[in-house]
Amino acid sequence: MNKKLTIGAIVVAVVIVLAVVFVQQSRPQEVKIGFLGGFTGPIESLTPPIFSGAELAVAQVNAQGGILDGETLLIPSADTSCADSSVAVSGADRLVNTEGVTAIVGALCSGATIAAANQVAVPANVVMISPASTSPALTTLDDNDLVYRTPPSDAYQGEVLAQLLISKGIEDAAVTYVNNDYGKGLADAFASAFEANGGEVTANLAHEDGKADYRAEIGSLTGSGSENLVVLAYADGSGQTILRQAYESGAFSTYVGADGMVGDALVTAVGADVLAGMIATRPGTPELPGADLFAAQAEEAGFDPNSVFAGQAYDAAFMLALAIEKNGNSRDGLVAALRDIATAPGEVILPGEWEKAKALLAEGADINYEGATGSHEFDANGDVPGVIVEMTVENGRFVEVGRAGN
Repeated sequence: MNKKLTIGAIVVAVVIVLAVVFVQQSRPQEVKIGFLGGFTGPIESLTPPIFSGAELAVAQVNAQGGILDGETLLIPSADTSCADSSVAVSGADRLVNTEGVTAIVGALCSGATIAAANQVAVPANVVMISPASTSPALTTLDDNDLVYRTPPSDAYQGEVLAQLLISKGIEDAAVTYVNNDYGKGLADAFASAFEANGGEVTANLAHEDGKADYRAEIGSLTGSGSENLVVLAYADGSGQTILRQAYESGAFSTYVGADGMVGDALVTAVGADVLAGMIATRPGTPELPGADLFAAQAEEAGFDPNSVFAGQAYDAAFMLALAIEKNGNSRDGLVAALRDIATAPGEVILPGEWEKAKALLAEGADINYEGATGSHEFDANGDVPGVIVEMTVENGRFVEVGRAGN
């Protein structure tokens, strides 16, 4: 073999290797936080502004120096359908094992969050923060301290809704709820609190989502004797159909819902005149500086800051970014970092203050994120205290009446 040829080949090989290394080092690096949401199914009209909230946090990170050593933060998304756990598992699997996300914002519907956590995220050591899953079942989930949420549990919302109705002189109610983790947990909490406050639940009926006809169920609810109908379901799913058919029955004078029903698409679909005065509750925003900051930032970004769970999604994404900035782009250790950046004491970080937080973390300083929708001091179960607000339908849309409960 020609010795000069051999040396030349070695030189060429070394040059190629060095070029590949240079390209890899110079190529912009990426960090990924996934978004797992109900883009189709019974909350599809509620999901876009929730996603917009998370996207706003990511955009702010990238506009203020990027994450870690200037890497770009990305937020790939996946659908859950909010009705089929296999779709949720498939979406989570793609985010975790194909996209290689470090953490997940989501899911939204409680059943989707539980399925994705149990079958994908927990086995893969991936932190999830749901901005919308309110079922009490999440509190006791065997999740290895990996599943968190930014809204309060329905154990609280159900109690507040019950107290609200009693305060309005409504002392009996027929209840129907979507037969899943969200609906059952909320219905149980509401019924228990309503009866404890002197109310009478004349019917407490589960229903399956996705049917075209609920007249049989409505007949049972009508037969219970109450003119007050509480529907604990979804705005684009069974809740919409039940309200429409309940109105056609002429049996009810008052309609009541909770967070899953609070969407203007519901009012458009059923009728502004039909739902005028409807009573509802949803997680709200405490009186903190971050609330006004987020509202202005969301309006500038082109979406309604009052959209249900949009602020909670923003906080989830921003906190995950802060935790990664503190911990590094690794799933290991992220839980400790998340709890640290969200817990006092520490320099307060408000929505949009990424550059400030990044500098403090680089110095080794402690920070305490005070978000758009709360302080988010997670308890041992990953739950947070929260605020529940009263909503009603006026002039064809849901509007906030004020804080409900204590």
